[in-house]
Amino acid sequence: MTVPLLYRAWVGVSSLLLPFVARREVAKLRAAGLSVDRAHEKLGNASVRRPAGEPLIWFHGASVGESLSVLALITRMGVMLPDAQFLMTSGTATSAALVGTRLPPRCLHQFAPLDAGGPLKRFLRHWKPDAAVFVESELWPQMLRRTHDSGAAMAMVNARLSEKSLRQWQKQPALARYLLEVFDLILTQNDAMAESMVAIGAPAARVARGVNLKSMAGPLPVDEDALFEARAALGHRPVWIASSTHAGEEEVVLAAHKALLETWPDLHLILAPRHPDRGDAVAGLVADAGFEMTRRSSGDQPGGQVYLADTLGELGTWYGLSDMVFLGGSLLPIGGHNPFEVAQAGGITIAGPHVANFAETYEEMQGAGAALEAGDAEAIAAQVAALLEDHDTREAHRAAARAFAEARTDQLDTIAARLIKALGLSGA
Repeated sequence: MTVPLLYRAWVGVSSLLLPFVARREVAKLRAAGLSVDRAHEKLGNASVRRPAGEPLIWFHGASVGESLSVLALITRMGVMLPDAQFLMTSGTATSAALVGTRLPPRCLHQFAPLDAGGPLKRFLRHWKPDAAVFVESELWPQMLRRTHDSGAAMAMVNARLSEKSLRQWQKQPALARYLLEVFDLILTQNDAMAESMVAIGAPAARVARGVNLKSMAGPLPVDEDALFEARAALGHRPVWIASSTHAGEEEVVLAAHKALLETWPDLHLILAPRHPDRGDAVAGLVADAGFEMTRRSSGDQPGGQVYLADTLGELGTWYGLSDMVFLGGSLLPIGGHNPFEVAQAGGITIAGPHVANFAETYEEMQGAGAALEAGDAEAIAAQVAALLEDHDTREAHRAAARAFAEARTDQLDTIAARLIKALGLSGA
């Protein structure tokens, strides 16, 4: 295939921009507390040796959600391919911190190289991946083409492009075809996205509907000691949780909590914002609303009327304290967050109407009674109140959530086997 002019232009531009982008990216990782060696992984300089053994399968996801979504898939593939080694790359310090605590067996983490010739050459020369799996919407031009030219088999999983991205790719059909032809298999999140990928140039015979891997991720880690201490501090108080909330949502949650306290004065709210670095701002909202508050980042145990869980990577522990979870990112057009994590913990998800990122998952869960919808403070309070009042109804919703989680987990074996076959790996 003829190399598109836009691709050639990007190769040239990326070479010119590399010194400036590299300096910025390395500085960001250093500011986040990473060592020089780790920060220089962005330049393609590996900080660890390539493990012995074949094959080495490289998974790449941009940030937290994409990276975490494939850990369970890597685990299943590792069982099917007992001699395989795995490499997980991502781009942010937050993703590295979270993935690093949950890596499957025989899996290493590195930061992804920048999309420029030098970093990619060094990365590919060191790691020599036999196969590469790109997650969701990672279509960096040189990363794709240079990986393909290295001889690695390639797949894209959980493929999802926004409407804006699709429109942009439709304007550049030659470049889209040039990049998408590298994949031996493209598994999309739904039928509509499969059709869209073909429409922008993906080879139709290699595109198929998969599942949303974010709805099949492994259980969140639980700190049993922290969970025991929190339970002891709460005693027999009823608890509900608002997790992964964004700016503009905490006020709604706090209004719902204020209404609930009129009937259940000892009810406790655990409030876990999506981005812990917003902790001070959220603490101000809690104080302005007149609540007594304790705070995780200050070393406090749950107490008062609200516990601000403003730390990273502890959501699984808090899910162990209640089976009623309002999941944020859903009251505003943000797209929603992963309800499967709540279901895996045995909880009932309550969410607003804006859940486009997990539309099929929410539809199925709500149909089964594993998730409930509430679009404002009054509706959230009503859903929590109904669960507090009726034990049988609450148990029915919990049972539905458990059944949903078990059914989705079984699908991972099918996806793993399909991927292994498409990539020409042994074991399936």
